[in-house]
Amino acid sequence: MKKAYAALTTLVCLLFASGTYADQPTPWQATLQPAATPIMREIHWFEQYTLWFIVPITLFVLVLLIVVCFKFRASANPVPSKTSHNTLIEVAWTVGPVLVLLLLAIPSFNLLTAQLTLPENPDVTIKATATQWQWNYEYEGSGESPLAFDSFLLKDQDRAAAGKEDKSIYPRLLAVDNELVLPVNKTVRVLVTSAPTDVIHAFAMPSFGVKIDAVPGRLNETWFKAEREGLFYGQCSELCGKDHAFMPIAIRVVSEDKYKQWLTAAASDLPGAYKSLMAATDGPAKTVNVAEAQ
Repeated sequence: MKKAYAALTTLVCLLFASGTYADQPTPWQATLQPAATPIMREIHWFEQYTLWFIVPITLFVLVLLIVVCFKFRASANPVPSKTSHNTLIEVAWTVGPVLVLLLLAIPSFNLLTAQLTLPENPDVTIKATATQWQWNYEYEGSGESPLAFDSFLLKDQDRAAAGKEDKSIYPRLLAVDNELVLPVNKTVRVLVTSAPTDVIHAFAMPSFGVKIDAVPGRLNETWFKAEREGLFYGQCSELCGKDHAFMPIAIRVVSEDKYKQWLTAAASDLPGAYKSLMAATDGPAKTVNVAEAQ
């Protein structure tokens, strides 16, 4: 009974401990990741909207195929029809697809416009430079010497030293040594490029609805506004070479006060700033560990 109670307590803690919440792929996932930005909410809506067209059309075509297979098979219909034209059917199969495409195009173009229309006065500007196989982040306007650091895939042997042993929060092949730290409810502009001598990469964050190519010699830009705190994971989404699968992106969204404290501390002591931030944001995880041990 005590074991069952402890397991139930652990489950409740896992469900409601917002500090340990991390957006990441899950086994057998068939849907999009939970939305963390307004753009991603629109993407969720558009996906559901398109299903109202995709499902009926698929079922309709399936029914037609079944009817054709049974009604017009050689044994049931030995003398086929000689009809070569049917005005009503030809008008229907022309006008119908046009209307469907029109109903899909209007919200699609609206969503695309929202994604590509950059806010005039972003709160934070980040430059993300991709190389084989890591990311370099630079905080624009963060002082005379802008804060900049590399972000590598977190290796298993480095987990203990980094305090990132919990793979439910820091999953294998997605966790990094240095996350990109950003404030919640702030508009973030991301300048994306690739090293001049490198290849094409891509900056992709599923929960934010962001995916944009990093092209050598070219500066692309995108934006997002995270509406909740948490740890969010993405990956390079271009086939950039043999270690393409080991080039993750991790963004830690925190309150504005914690962000400012981290930014100030990171200017002189980046590892120490991360440890302090993790102690403040990963606190509920310790409660979960205690519940599991009981």
